[in-house]
Amino acid sequence: MENVTIKPIRTILVANRGEIASRVFRTARNMGISTVAVYADSDANLPYVREADIAIALKGETSTDTYLDMEKLLNAIRMSGADAVHPGYGFLSENAVFAKAVIDAGVTWIGPPANAIQEMGDKLAAKQLMIEADVPTLPAVQLSDNTDIVSAANEVGYPVLVKAAAGGGGRGMRIVEQESDLAGAIEGARREAAAAFGDDTVFLERWLTSSRHIEMQILGDLHGNVVHFFERECSIQRRHQKIIEEAPSPAVDTELRERMGQAAVSAARSLNYTSAGTVEFLVAGNEFWFLEVNTRLQVEHPVTEEITGFDLVREQIRIAEGEPLGYQQKDLSIDGHAIEGRLYAENPAKEFLPSPGTLSVWKPSSSARFDSGVEAGSEISPEFDPMIAKVISHGATRREAIAKLARALETTSIQGISNNRDFLVAALRTPEFLAGDTTTDFIERVNPSRVRTPSKKEVHEAIIAAAISAQQRRRNQATVLAHVPSGWRNSHMPPERASFEHDGSIVSLEYRAKSTISFEMKVGGDNYETVTHSVSPRSVELTINDRRMDFAVSCEGDTWFTHGPAGDIALRELPRFAMTGTVEVEGGLTAPMPGKVLSTEVNAGDPVSAGQLLVVLEAMKMEHRITAPVDGVVGSVRVVVGDQVEKDAVLIEMSATEGDE
Repeated sequence: MENVTIKPIRTILVANRGEIASRVFRTARNMGISTVAVYADSDANLPYVREADIAIALKGETSTDTYLDMEKLLNAIRMSGADAVHPGYGFLSENAVFAKAVIDAGVTWIGPPANAIQEMGDKLAAKQLMIEADVPTLPAVQLSDNTDIVSAANEVGYPVLVKAAAGGGGRGMRIVEQESDLAGAIEGARREAAAAFGDDTVFLERWLTSSRHIEMQILGDLHGNVVHFFERECSIQRRHQKIIEEAPSPAVDTELRERMGQAAVSAARSLNYTSAGTVEFLVAGNEFWFLEVNTRLQVEHPVTEEITGFDLVREQIRIAEGEPLGYQQKDLSIDGHAIEGRLYAENPAKEFLPSPGTLSVWKPSSSARFDSGVEAGSEISPEFDPMIAKVISHGATRREAIAKLARALETTSIQGISNNRDFLVAALRTPEFLAGDTTTDFIERVNPSRVRTPSKKEVHEAIIAAAISAQQRRRNQATVLAHVPSGWRNSHMPPERASFEHDGSIVSLEYRAKSTISFEMKVGGDNYETVTHSVSPRSVELTINDRRMDFAVSCEGDTWFTHGPAGDIALRELPRFAMTGTVEVEGGLTAPMPGKVLSTEVNAGDPVSAGQLLVVLEAMKMEHRITAPVDGVVGSVRVVVGDQVEKDAVLIEMSATEGDE
């Protein structure tokens, strides 16, 4: 290795958005380094933009127009005077052309060399490198315009995985069980990969239905030193995206850890690898097969930080400045256990369909580490990944870490959009997860509850909390007799009445004040003695039938968001009088979220079968297939390719075949 000159970094531009931008800024500030943010139009009000010392608008809405536009990013670097760039993960983080352009501009690239990115960006070339290093690999075939895809799939063997050659994060991936689905899966994967990474190259790889997804964190400096920071278990996935990660893996013993670690370090040395990276494997029993090298920081890096005590972003910055690691493999050890759950704006009950919108309530628990890029009022845009936050716990034992993470999620208030919080809690508390039985088919095999159904008593207590808060608000806003205590009457009057809707059911409430702080209440026919201890604009403290509890309460229009001891409950307060509404289109199939119409597969008058593809919608960097719910006939197609549609917009009108309704 040639002598390395130490070159201190003064200003870092993060060529990314949201959570990872905030994460890098936090470390940079701690190191005395100034920061620059870049942002798309819809990201202008996200916290990371304000957290940076300078923020530069990329003047666009989509990934292609902003975070994938090299010229705009290079111009932002020039405008800001930044002397270093951190690419985060996703977008251009594994794009060798961008890395080289940054380096050629005389700016420090906080990542591996461009040639390493190039070599590992070709995932088939990466497999060949592993074969030469005697690391087991799975059969794979790259696809070109001239490839006989049927023969290629037969050569690999079903089930096959169609996989994007560039990037990761589950984008551009499809599992194919049979030949009839192959062409459509390849076409969809190509489109998705192009939209997410600017490269539509895909290949076929053998898919192992039940295995473990385990990765080794590596770190190399400019002086030839390489170490691994042990493994992470990332097997619990939906749509090929990880949602629960942990370190160390409950399935890896010392001997397997040593073999996998040696393979990962050997791969890094063969590449002259520097900075942070990850070597990913599929593991079954005591055997492992190479998957790929991710030439960037991983989303799940916090669990490694928690068990090793190292700030990996700090290490990346030190390495980029020319500092040696300053430690060897023997100096690293595992302390306890760490688990991360990814909070997403999505609907687990609808196959984890992304659910963009406004985050009305966001109040993270204080009992875990939260890496997030949002705040109350933030918009989860349909243009980008629907992640809200990563929640990370650390415990002396695995069971303790699980309990801490589950409770931290339960005591976090997150309302206004569908999210996967309750699903994560349910998964963490299954006997299978507690036993470490966490293979890649976990969700399908174990099937944790997708939603939490609160008990009748929980709903009634939430209604009481909302009613007390509503009454206090009315009293505070009163312009007549404002001095009169709430609920006061000079004669025996009928009780106050209100009605609330929860999950499609209407619950009636009656209450009468006994004193300035106590009430007789009847909710859904059940009686409750209630005493108020404190009422503020955002919370109430109550004793309900001798149980003293705190509730966080907020209101948005006619919707009340409550968070009590068991979690979140949203209620809609009904008006006293019926209101005229709009009539929905009968037989209409609607957009599940805002998006762009990629294709329409039917015409007016066409007969269709249940499950038949009708429309392909692109939203949040992924494709969504709108299919016929029953056999029927298409009445009209209300959209054309290229249309940008809002949530609940009618796409197709159809009538069911007689007997299918």
